[in-house]
Amino acid sequence: MARYTGPSCRLCRREGQKLFLKGDRCYSTKCALEKRSYAPGQHGQNRRSKASDYGLQLREKQKAKRFYGLQETQFRNYFDKAAQKRGVTGENLLVMLETRLDNAVFRMGFASSRKEARQLVRHGHFTVNGRKQNIPSFAIKAGDVIKVKEASTSSPKFKEIKEMAITTPSWITVDTDKLEGKIVALPRREDIDTPVAEHLIVELYSK
Repeated sequence: MARYTGPSCRLCRREGQKLFLKGDRCYSTKCALEKRSYAPGQHGQNRRSKASDYGLQLREKQKAKRFYGLQETQFRNYFDKAAQKRGVTGENLLVMLETRLDNAVFRMGFASSRKEARQLVRHGHFTVNGRKQNIPSFAIKAGDVIKVKEASTSSPKFKEIKEMAITTPSWITVDTDKLEGKIVALPRREDIDTPVAEHLIVELYSK
C-alpha cells in the first residue's frame, strides 16, 4: 500500500497547525511550524485568498487523515462504515479512528506519536488480551487489555515509560509498572480532543 514518505513537518505547515506527527519535536522550538508558519511551496507565503466551502471541507478531511496517518482509501472506508452505523456519522467516524490499536497505544503514552505507535505495533511489541497483535488498524473494544509483550519490556524505550507520569483520556487506564493499559469504555465525542470539525467531512463526502 502506498504511503507518504516525505517530511512530516511539511504536512503540518500545509494544514496551518500542529498535527503532532513527530512526537517531542512538535513541542520544542525545533518545530518547523514555529519557524515557518506559512504553507510549503514556492507560493506558500502568498496564499491569502479566502477558501471556498469545498476548500474548507477538503482541508478538514486532509487534516483528519494526517492526524491518524491514513491514506485516502483507508479513510473513505472508515467513513462508509461510520455512515452505516446508527448515530451521528461524524462522531462514529472519530470513534472508529480513536479505537484503532495504533491510536490506543499512542493515547496510553507507549509512543510519542501515532507514527511511532504504528511502527511499534507492526514490529509486534504488543498483545491484546494476551494475544500478539501486529495490525495497527485492529479495532479495540471496551474491556480490551493492551500490554507490552514480555520480551519487549527490557527495551530502553519501555523502561523509560515506567518512570514517566502519563496522562490518558478518561476512556483509558494505564498501569506503567505492568506496561499495560485497559479500554474502560469506548470514547464519546467529548472525550476526543482531536481538533477536527467532523461535520465538514460529512458534508464533503455527502455531495
